[in-house]
This record gives sequence, structure tokens and C-alpha cells, in this order.
Amino acid sequence: MIEALKTDYLIIGSGLVGMAFADTLFTETDANIIIVDRYAKPGGHWNMAYPFVTLHQPSSFFGVSSKELSRGEIDHIGLNKGMADLATGPELLAYFDDVMRQRFLASGRVQYFPMCEYEGDGKFRSKLTGKEHAVSYKKLVDATFLTIAVPSTHTPNFTIAPEVTFMPLNELPKVTQKPEGYVVIGGGKTGIDACLWLLDSDVDPEDITWIRSREAWLLDRANTQPTEAFFDKSVGSIAAQYEAIGGASSIANMFDRLEEGGYLLRLDQTLRPTMFHAATISKSEIAQLQRIKSIVRMGQVSAIESDRIILSKGEIPTTTGHVHVDCSASLERSFGHKKPSPIFDGDCITPQMIRAYQPAFSASMAAYVEVNYDTDAEKNRLCSLVPLPNNDADFIPMTLAMMMNQFNWSQDKPLRHWIRENRLDGFTKLISSVDKDDPQKMKIMERIKDNAMPAITKLQQFNVELAQGAENE
Repeated sequence: MIEALKTDYLIIGSGLVGMAFADTLFTETDANIIIVDRYAKPGGHWNMAYPFVTLHQPSSFFGVSSKELSRGEIDHIGLNKGMADLATGPELLAYFDDVMRQRFLASGRVQYFPMCEYEGDGKFRSKLTGKEHAVSYKKLVDATFLTIAVPSTHTPNFTIAPEVTFMPLNELPKVTQKPEGYVVIGGGKTGIDACLWLLDSDVDPEDITWIRSREAWLLDRANTQPTEAFFDKSVGSIAAQYEAIGGASSIANMFDRLEEGGYLLRLDQTLRPTMFHAATISKSEIAQLQRIKSIVRMGQVSAIESDRIILSKGEIPTTTGHVHVDCSASLERSFGHKKPSPIFDGDCITPQMIRAYQPAFSASMAAYVEVNYDTDAEKNRLCSLVPLPNNDADFIPMTLAMMMNQFNWSQDKPLRHWIRENRLDGFTKLISSVDKDDPQKMKIMERIKDNAMPAITKLQQFNVELAQGAENE
């Protein structure tokens, strides 16, 4: 027998995006909400995260708007020393569980159905009992678009001989005896985390081989600190970014200038990065990672055999005594097959990125716009998509879209006020509180004002060049 339910908003997914959207919808309206999720607890892929995972940006940017995640502390030890705290995986799961139980469910306006598979057309089924439900709703919110592949659940796109010791980095803390060595497969944030954990666990750098198919541009975490104490560095990095872009003579020169201005970092100064996934890192973490000397740059892995690893551009020896750590899940594999669509489309809402680096803010603002604007056309104008980056050149359309959105938002006084008061925003309140009698801060603000339009113009020029280059290929 199918149980019939009725609600205003049916939200699929209780990960970061679904929770942030629901939280703002809950604040802005008295609507009834049903949330359906495949996991046993809210938090999305954090339920499957490796045990030593932390955020790579300050906790202030993460979670839901109504509840602070950050402990309000500065780390005094470790590779994040001197910067705002980074929530751990267990902290995140406890946080989302508290929001769900104490805010949403306690209100009586929200129903939550964990351990359920959504089957489309308002229907979902319990994985535990097989019970089926059919929901009549006014709006459907598909909060699964930004679901990412995680090491513990994704399938590698290469073959692995059965006698090879191969594991996602989730299993690293379960190693019981010293292997002949560790081979970390993947050059993204997950690979970085695996290497940092091994080094922090006193593994000899000479025992680590790191396979990086591409070098990446990275973001300096020191530029993401949203407090007045870091104003010169954080807000100053925005000014430096606009100056670097606006004054660039070419795309390559733009990246050189972004690095010189302190906006971008890289692991190896001898190699030019071709990847950009917006991973955030500290300079202390870079110094630690540079202790690893066995870096393999022979393309992607195609097979791991008992005595060798075959890559697209060569092969390296290995043994069955080595632990091969899978960090090959990537943004490209998560989103490459997905076709972006307008966020607002009739009775369906698909939250996506409208500000780079900030999925929580993007989801929260989509909910605010849903409630406070009338037509899909106006809603989509305010929530223009910011494309997710993969290659280095993707920085250009991503940054251009983000800056154009920011300009449009600044023209809307009520929206501008809401953004300033939203804790997920980070910098708007910090910038708007600048004392005009503070010459140092005002100089930074003038640099931003003077260079924003030149930066947009140059990004538009570079975007055309990219399009023309793609047509000629």
C-alpha cells in the first residue's frame, strides 16, 4: 500500500545543499517541507567521508544560515595554525543532525524520511521496509545535482589485480603493519589529504609515491579568513585578484599575475598547472607536501598489476606489499556527465553554484530568491549559474559569472541587505563595516572599486578567446 503525503516543498537530499536551502526556506516562510534522503542521517556525502577529513575553508562559510558551525577559534597548532577553525567530519554530522532534529523536526513543519530512494514523480521507497510513499507537492527541490563522488563509494576507472592491496583513504587508519610503501593515486584535494595524513602520522616521505596526472592551481587559505583581523589579507586578496586580471596581457600572464599577487599557489614551481578545482590549502601544508619527492607524472592510471602500475604515458614498478590508496574520485567524474539547467523551472528547483567556492551560500540564496521574487525569469537572472571548474582556463568563465552575479545583486537593495546579514556570505558584512576614517582599509576598497570593471572586461575578452580556440580545435 502506498502512503499518500502532501507538502509545499519536497526536497530530495539532506546534504549541505538540501539543508541550506531548507533552512532559508524555513526562515522565510511558514511552508511545510518534506525531506527525503538515501542516508541514515543528514549530511549527505559526509556520512561516507574518511575519518580524518576536515573542511578546507573556514567553518564560517559552511552549514546553514541560521546556525553557526565555527567554534569561533583560531587554531594554535598544526598546519592550519593562526587561521580559523576547520570543522571535522564528525563535527559536521553532529551539526546537521542537530539542525534537523532541533530546528526542523521540532517545528512540526518538516517531515524527514532517511534511508529512502527517490524514484521520481513524487514517489520514494524505504530501503529498510520497502514502504512506498507518494507526495503531492507545490515545488520539487532536487538538491542532488552537486552530489560528489567520494572515495569510499566510487568505482575507479582502471583495473586492479586481485592480489593488489588497494583501498580508499577511508581505510588508511585501519592499516595494522608497515607496508613496503604507499602509493597515493590522485592529485586533487583527496590526494592532498591522504598525503598530509600519512606525513602527520610520521610516515617517511621516501615511503610515499604520489601519482598526480595533472598539476593544480590552489587557493591560499589565508585569503579566506572572514574576520577583521585578516581584513588586509582576505579583502586585499580580492583587490589583488582584480588587479591581476585587469592588467593581464594574456591568459598565461593572468595566471602569472594571480600567483605573484598571492591569490593562487602551486605545489611545484617548475611545472605549470593545467587543473583548477578550487582546492584551498595553507602554505604550511604545501611545505609539508613538498617533502614527498617520488611524484609520478605519467598521466592517468589504467591498470594496477601485481608488479607494475600502467599509466597513460608509461609505467612504474610496484609490489603486492605496497598499499595503493584510491583518491581518484574527482569533480570531473562527479559532474562531467551532468548538464546544467536553469535553477528555477516551473515546479522544479535545482540548486547549483551561483557563487564560486560557496555551495552553502548558493543554496541559501536560491531559497531566498524562490520566496521573494515572482517569475522564473527574474529568479534565474539573479541566480545565473557559475560553472564548476576543471581545467585551469575554467577559472575565467567561473570568475566572470561570479562577478556578474555580484554586480546584479548589488543593484537590488533588499537582496543586498539580506546577503550582508547572511552568515554564509562571509565578506559582505566585513566590507560594509569599513570605517571610512581607516586609510589602510579604504585604500584596499578603492583598489577593488577601481579594478572590478577592468577585470570583468578582461575576463570577457579572455572568454571570447577560449570560445574561438574551442571552435578551431
